[in-house]
Amino acid sequence: MVRIKKPLIGTLSLKKHTTQISKTDAMIKVLPKLTGLGMPNMKAIIQLLVMLKLVT
Repeated sequence: MVRIKKPLIGTLSLKKHTTQISKTDAMIKVLPKLTGLGMPNMKAIIQLLVMLKLVT
């Protein structure tokens, strides 16, 4: 999550309210896609731990 948050910090420095809303909406739409990129790796690790009987 830290890698996702760092690029998005400080990007709402625009003066117009509508532009800030548009930027915020764009960030909200992108976050699930970015967090979803790491999910297959996590699933593979959990499956490996289950196979090794380290996790119930």
